[in-house]
Amino acid sequence: MHGSMPRRLALALFAVGVLTHGVALAEGDVSVALNAYRVTMSQGKEAFVPAEQARPGEVIEYRATYKNTSKQAVKDLMATLPVPQGLVYLPKTAQPAKLLASLDGTTYEAVPLVRKVKGPDGKLVVREVPLSEYRYLRWPMGTLAASAESTVRARMRVTPLESMATNSTQK
Repeated sequence: MHGSMPRRLALALFAVGVLTHGVALAEGDVSVALNAYRVTMSQGKEAFVPAEQARPGEVIEYRATYKNTSKQAVKDLMATLPVPQGLVYLPKTAQPAKLLASLDGTTYEAVPLVRKVKGPDGKLVVREVPLSEYRYLRWPMGTLAASAESTVRARMRVTPLESMATNSTQK
């Protein structure tokens, strides 16, 4: 087994573990509680179990609840959710569905992300960016009323060890 694979898996699981404990971040009058749940099936229905640990191939649903703790509305709120290394965003699982994504945490564009690449004939063509390259998801939340809260969510799959080894050798 490649030496960095266990470390990368441990880092992905650490990120999941940290996020399951409802990390509260504060920016002004808005607090954020971030939680992670393993998505499982129970009696033919989806069930959610706190993601204290996860294995390659499992699906994790992240939920970030933004709460306005002030007595005034907060305008132009942008909810941001990181996509930790070792996890891949699953398309069409974001709620609300109006979603932006970023490869670097600085530039956000509507999903699906696209880039121009040279085709076999040397001409530039537009291609979708692989979901494995998404590092942040963002939702334009608009105005959050005083004492109100709003939750965003998205699902991600824990990357199999083979994929992590391939990604580490390509960088």
